[in-house]
Amino acid sequence: MGREDAARLEVIDPGHAPPVWAALRNEAERAARDEAALASLLNAVILSHHTLGDALSYQLARKLGDQELRAMSLRDIAEQAYAAAPELVEIAEADLKAVFERDPACKGYVQPFLFFKGFLALQTQRVAHWLWSQGRDTMAFYLQSRMSEIFQVDIHPATRIGSGVFIDHGTGIVIGETAVIGDDVSLLQGVTLGGTGAERGDRHPKIGRGVLLGAGAKVLGNITIGDYAKVASGSVVLKPVPAHCTAAGVPARLVNCPTCDEPARSMDHTLAEAVYDYVI
Repeated sequence: MGREDAARLEVIDPGHAPPVWAALRNEAERAARDEAALASLLNAVILSHHTLGDALSYQLARKLGDQELRAMSLRDIAEQAYAAAPELVEIAEADLKAVFERDPACKGYVQPFLFFKGFLALQTQRVAHWLWSQGRDTMAFYLQSRMSEIFQVDIHPATRIGSGVFIDHGTGIVIGETAVIGDDVSLLQGVTLGGTGAERGDRHPKIGRGVLLGAGAKVLGNITIGDYAKVASGSVVLKPVPAHCTAAGVPARLVNCPTCDEPARSMDHTLAEAVYDYVI
């Protein structure tokens, strides 16, 4: 280790992980050395930038640009959003941490930043939501359309989504206009947060803090899923779920209260033993 590397390491508290941007750059440097064929990509997307926001705007533009709206124009839009609402970059950092902490297949920050469509779709929606808040509905819908085409994730730009959210796999997720998702929520593939009819107005679910929504879960209507609740995979939820409870089945019923302390962080998809009333 050279003197310069040693000096850089000395400023980091050994009791804490390095900041996300520093860790992402360090991983990208190692990956570029190990995989020479990807060095140009890693340099263009991560190493040539000075901030996480700069790198993220480049990455989203690279993924979403097409013949109608070129990557440079999309990058300008993302940069506008991050300049006007710098908290979006802080939220993206929290989302990256959530992926690393909750996905056992995730080996670092480079992997979701470059390849995980759940993370990239979520950051696209956050920019689209900023556009929506500025009255730029048409551009917001354009990003929603591209997100659906590229990542197979369809989230309305008006949806309000908290920080530290983890979308695992992402394929087939559909989230409606008036849905609200709290902080530290985890969603797996095939989740739907939808309505129950053609009525207008406030018609979609409100998901509390720390909720875990299993693969294929359908939560329908203007109902509340309480903080730290859990919806089992394949369930159809039509009624509110109290905080710290688990709902399972079609239609869903409560199967254990309380559930585990923080299901979205532990990614605990198991049910109470009492539910298993059959023998395999």
